[in-house]
Amino acid sequence: MGADIKSLRIRIRSVDSTLHLTKAMGLVASSKIRRATKSMNQSRQYTAAMDELVAVLRAAPECERSPYMVSAGEGTRLIVIAGDRGLAGGYNANVFRLAATVPEAEILPIGRRACERYGKPPISSEHFSAAQAQEWADEQCRDFREGKFGKLGILFTRYRSLMSQEADILWVLPLEKTGEEEGKNSAGPIFEPDEQTVLNTAVPAYVGGVLTACIRESFASEVSARRMAMDSAGKNAQEMIDRLQLQYNRARQNSITQEITEIVAGSGL
Repeated sequence: MGADIKSLRIRIRSVDSTLHLTKAMGLVASSKIRRATKSMNQSRQYTAAMDELVAVLRAAPECERSPYMVSAGEGTRLIVIAGDRGLAGGYNANVFRLAATVPEAEILPIGRRACERYGKPPISSEHFSAAQAQEWADEQCRDFREGKFGKLGILFTRYRSLMSQEADILWVLPLEKTGEEEGKNSAGPIFEPDEQTVLNTAVPAYVGGVLTACIRESFASEVSARRMAMDSAGKNAQEMIDRLQLQYNRARQNSITQEITEIVAGSGL
């Protein structure tokens, strides 16, 4: 009986230690959520403005000759954005599962977990700046024009809400006209010197803005997923402590009752 009580006491202390850890990580994630969502919303606004500009230029017949509208190479290049840490529920697993659906793609990882998985030097997704994103975008646009690959995509996690995040792939290059753009007439803004020159100049900035927005949205999704995972783990740990405490109290009561019975029986002799 004494061994059972000691074992239960050790388990309670172990689970209680885990509970303190999950609470601490949940608080850290909560402190980052506000800043992450603010940065995400700012990037969304910038990307929406760039989307409108590129949509107008894509619809221009002159831009059909742009090197960004027609693929000159073969193969797929995929920028995979994952987290720097684990303990975020299925956040990283969902990203890697979706990446596996794009066979034979050249992977460019961002995030320490993604770099570990694909054997690349570590790159932090949390501290990946807009300037770094623009450098990456300039390099990808140059390689695309030179025909080093034929399609560029960004695998990131869309932030739906605090409780919902979804891994998705955004195909960036080549630029493709939508059905609505195909039906537009030629009337519209006048660009100088011409639409194709403006588009060729704007695309690297557009890709850099999209990449920055995807990274920031992924980070907001990561901290939200970690917050929910730590809340769930904390609740489970507390429920386990309650069950173990109940078992401990029963075992201790049985031990006390047995000792009293033995004392009474001994005094009767």
